[in-house]
Amino acid sequence: MMKINQVATLGVASALGCILAATTVQAQVRISGSTATFALPKQGSQAAPAVDFANAKPMALPVGRLPLPSQAKAIANALDPLEVFGDSGGEEGSPGTGELHSVQLVAAQDVPEGAAVEPEEFGTSGHPFTTNEVNAWNDLTVNYYPYRAAGKLFFKIGNNSFLCSASLIKPGIAVTAAHCVANYGQKQFYSDWTFVPAYNNGSAPYGSWTAASATIKTAYYDGTDSCAQYGVICPDDVAVLTLNPQSGHYAGEYAGWFGYGWNGYSYNSSSQALITQLGYPVALDGGLLMQRNDSQGFVSTSNSNNTIIGSLMTGGSSGGPWLVNFGVPPSLSGTSFGSYPNRNVVVGVTSWGYTDTTVKEQGAAPFTTNNIVSLVNTACSAVPGAC
Repeated sequence: MMKINQVATLGVASALGCILAATTVQAQVRISGSTATFALPKQGSQAAPAVDFANAKPMALPVGRLPLPSQAKAIANALDPLEVFGDSGGEEGSPGTGELHSVQLVAAQDVPEGAAVEPEEFGTSGHPFTTNEVNAWNDLTVNYYPYRAAGKLFFKIGNNSFLCSASLIKPGIAVTAAHCVANYGQKQFYSDWTFVPAYNNGSAPYGSWTAASATIKTAYYDGTDSCAQYGVICPDDVAVLTLNPQSGHYAGEYAGWFGYGWNGYSYNSSSQALITQLGYPVALDGGLLMQRNDSQGFVSTSNSNNTIIGSLMTGGSSGGPWLVNFGVPPSLSGTSFGSYPNRNVVVGVTSWGYTDTTVKEQGAAPFTTNNIVSLVNTACSAVPGAC
């Protein structure tokens, strides 16, 4: 049964509950069983969004306060994903045409030359990872698939502009974290989302795309999700945005889109997977450039079955994709691919991290049939052309 509420958007700057001023824009929230969709008023112009691109603040990364999980213990006690989630599945992505629609959102800024970084690093958790700029030396690697399917997400909380990260998983559907879309348990959505694929230092090589609606799980909207830590470490910190088309075309037609998997797609029997994380953490290069992080992830049952990785990323990375099998596959001769070979499959998004930045670990809610599949189905049923 569908329930429709007229609401004014109201938001918080972080999971700590710092409430900001409400907007005056009236919009509809549609509750349809296990999903809640916020439908925005039609945008007057794609070129004149309400967000302040130059001064948007990073969405504070929700802070994990539970005891640091032991990777060794988690692996030793791990259950096969089949036992936890049931049958896994996935959908493939597409590279898109690569046709550029470049827009300069704000003036480019000077980015300091990066210091030499060891190829492997770790924090006090001892969890190895490697974090670096996506762009190769003097090259806009971000403009190439698969990178360009990820991007920066701008939005409003009250009268203030904020930023997260997001990625395309259908031609007109982007996935991000639910905490970049709504205030957990408060029945409050944010507003004016604008997704910029392959954002690079003020430039939008594939244009900027406003959202027509945002969809999250009803349990996240009303605060009944079974979170290990209330509103932070949850099983459903996942949201999808339905983007507005431009001249009859969607962002993914140009930038491409990732595949997405659920119920432990690509995880081995010890619930481990090699994760590539993309995002725009403001503590790295001022959030001006896309960053890539690679780390082995493990599932922590005590943390709402969230996957834990080592990472240098911070605020602004929220909602960025966690992918398996990232990259362009080689042509094979005399060998074969392993299990779950589909490339560039999103299996989670950046959800939370630790207060102590020396720990250098982050978590992501698992993609399941209950969240990502139902969210995409809801969005695609409402706007089939976006899928």
